[in-house]
Amino acid sequence: MKCFPYFKDRTRSREQRSAPILEDPSKSETPAGDRETKSSCSATSHRSIPELYEEKSQNLRVFSFSELKQATNGFSRLLKIGEGGFGSVYKGSINPADGQGDSTVVAIKMLNRNSFQGHKQWVAEVHFLGVVEHPNLVKLIGYCAVDGERGIQRLLVYEFMPNKSLEDHLFNKAFPALSWERRVQIALGAAQGLTYLHEEIEVQISVMHVDMVIELKMFPFIVVIPILPMLMMKVIYRDFKASNVLLDEDFKPKLSDFGLAREGPTAGHSHVSTAVVGTYGYAAPDYIETGHLTSKSDVWSFGVVLYEILTGRRSLERNLPKTEQKLLEWVKQYPADSKRFSMIMDLRLENQYSLVGARRIAKLADRCLVKNAKDRPMMSQVVESLKQIIRVSGEESPSSDKSLECNEHDSVNSGKKLEEGGPSESSKRRMAHLAKLSEHVGGINRRKFMILQSAKVP
Repeated sequence: MKCFPYFKDRTRSREQRSAPILEDPSKSETPAGDRETKSSCSATSHRSIPELYEEKSQNLRVFSFSELKQATNGFSRLLKIGEGGFGSVYKGSINPADGQGDSTVVAIKMLNRNSFQGHKQWVAEVHFLGVVEHPNLVKLIGYCAVDGERGIQRLLVYEFMPNKSLEDHLFNKAFPALSWERRVQIALGAAQGLTYLHEEIEVQISVMHVDMVIELKMFPFIVVIPILPMLMMKVIYRDFKASNVLLDEDFKPKLSDFGLAREGPTAGHSHVSTAVVGTYGYAAPDYIETGHLTSKSDVWSFGVVLYEILTGRRSLERNLPKTEQKLLEWVKQYPADSKRFSMIMDLRLENQYSLVGARRIAKLADRCLVKNAKDRPMMSQVVESLKQIIRVSGEESPSSDKSLECNEHDSVNSGKKLEEGGPSESSKRRMAHLAKLSEHVGGINRRKFMILQSAKVP
């Protein structure tokens, strides 16, 4: 059944399609010749992600279904490395496009054939990952889009991330615990990926054409010079969570799964109005209540993950006591400046962390989680805060950090030291007083007095 109007070119064969391109009804139909005669007052026209994708689609490799089937040994269950509502992910090995050189290990995501919503997200992911490029975003190598007699096949081919996800290492006891240093570095890398999406994507826009009149002795003529300035584009990730932070062989984090990503609001608009989607426990309350999507929605989600990194607990844990099931409600009982704060720290860290750094991360998370979205920091500010925290953590030893937690036990500890180190000053004074009294003891038996003295009776 043909139910996908998103592809523009319907003249290609049903077995193999080119890069998926969304229809854009807002695209200008003005002939090129007419545009060239416009004056310097021509208006700017913002190009959407699908339009930008058309220019970069050649960077993606188009695979046949048989290639990917062979790469995964017929989509063997032994090679399945993940599964979700969209479908399954397999580990595979592909040969170079020219057939020369060594094969490359990849991750291949196969869309569930019966999911129309999944198809929309598949197209969105191809478009976004075909345009954006950053060290902290997973790289899309290519795709497969086949409409055959047996139905549709939609697959994506990514770089392989051998250390799986942040979620696996935080919550799955089968994985080794992440060290404090590694956790903070992962948080920083993920923040840098979001900063790129929110604040650093530079794209060219089709703008005005300036008419320059050059006068010569023989005749004047007009030279039309197209000017393509750079514009900052904003992309809202919309599904930031620990399972979407993948880790490469060096545990460098890369954001994955752009199926829910949206272009940010254009100039003159404060938000994007959209249906509420995402993962429960990570979506910002203002987005849930109003459907108004902004980059600050991602900032809220980042704050949730920061607390997951500190505590080793999921945002929602049904198997815990009711008062501890919702992470954000539970951590409120242990403020960053309180003596009880260390009680929320992940036990798998075994006290090997910077308490000062942990307190600062908790405070940063609290800033990300303020109710008013406008009061949340930008991700670039979060990045700078994390860099400072890393510097502080590196300068202080874990043992010295924990000294602050001992204050409430000082009296108990001092008592133990007195017992181990001998009598206190007051006890010595009492003994001296008893010695003086012994000189004037008359009727008291000397032996009884010495027994009292040895027993340290005041």
